[in-house]
Amino acid sequence: MTSRAFHLAKVFLRMFLRDRQAMFLSLLFPVIFMSVLVFMNRDGDPIEINVANQSRSEIAAEFVKALDENPLFEVIKGEEEALKKKLTEGDATLVLVIPKQFDDAANATELGVFVDAAEVRLLGLIMPTLEKALLAIERKLRHTEPMFSLRVEDVQSRSQGPLDFLLPGILAFTLMQISIAGSGFNIVEYRRKGILKRLFVTPIKPSEFIAAICMARLVWCLLQLTALLGFAVFLLDVNIRGSFASLYLLIVLGTIIFLCIGFAVGSLAKTQQAVGAIGSLVIFPQVFLAGVFIPIELLPEIIQPVSQLLPLTPVVNSMREITNNGASLVEIMPTLFGVGVWIVISFAVATRLFVWKEVVN
Repeated sequence: MTSRAFHLAKVFLRMFLRDRQAMFLSLLFPVIFMSVLVFMNRDGDPIEINVANQSRSEIAAEFVKALDENPLFEVIKGEEEALKKKLTEGDATLVLVIPKQFDDAANATELGVFVDAAEVRLLGLIMPTLEKALLAIERKLRHTEPMFSLRVEDVQSRSQGPLDFLLPGILAFTLMQISIAGSGFNIVEYRRKGILKRLFVTPIKPSEFIAAICMARLVWCLLQLTALLGFAVFLLDVNIRGSFASLYLLIVLGTIIFLCIGFAVGSLAKTQQAVGAIGSLVIFPQVFLAGVFIPIELLPEIIQPVSQLLPLTPVVNSMREITNNGASLVEIMPTLFGVGVWIVISFAVATRLFVWKEVVN
């Protein structure tokens, strides 16, 4: 890397850092997406159970109390007819009716469970807990001890939520989007303003120009992805099992790939509208086929070989192995080789498509 490239990179970086609005808007979608995902997958939300207790017995009261004390349930008491009306109007999921004869510990009693047909799937979660609560009360009343108990030991494992799995894909998607759009629009904008014509008469080579804008954009992308990663880790409590140094290395390598691809897109496009259209053709197929949101193994078998050839695929796979499985760089060396191949290919294509003489025509 020559001193001219470093100097030009500093100039480009100062230009990029002035556009704070672009940084904010590029982070807006992934931040909103992750926040919504966390909100939709909150753990520990209690299940609402509407209870109509027709019995006046102490056993029934104790049963209702046991349900109310269970952290999995939110018990709402009321009359049977009012609760059933609430159920038919869609304001309730389940109504549990305790009959009047629920007052004899010696005889079995049938409880009425009314549920919306659209929510029958919830019975698989609710019924075992109801039966467990009833069994505990029965043992207490009959003074019987259970045959066995479970001993639970904490092995200090780190649970993985939906966002833990999706974060590497979101990071890879974000770096791809801002890299392609950023470098592509830069080329068209510099061509429109005549900046490239001025650089044509300088000793700067196309490879130095590409390297300079890639270095400046790389710093810009790292700042944005650091902000996004910090938001996920510190505010959304996302688990990162591997090394942050390894993760950042993948972010750098992936950014280089898509900066070069964006540079090629900008060299092909004649207008900013064309950059958006060509960039969409590059970005959106990879969003669905490169394992960003859906594992490649779940895609149709006929598509999987194509997915493995996409430049985003090795980036997503490597980042996911690091963040989710704590893999080291040595363990993901085959995938890293694919990343390296795409760096060479993308840089060669970008350099080949960018020709100074076409700028001055």
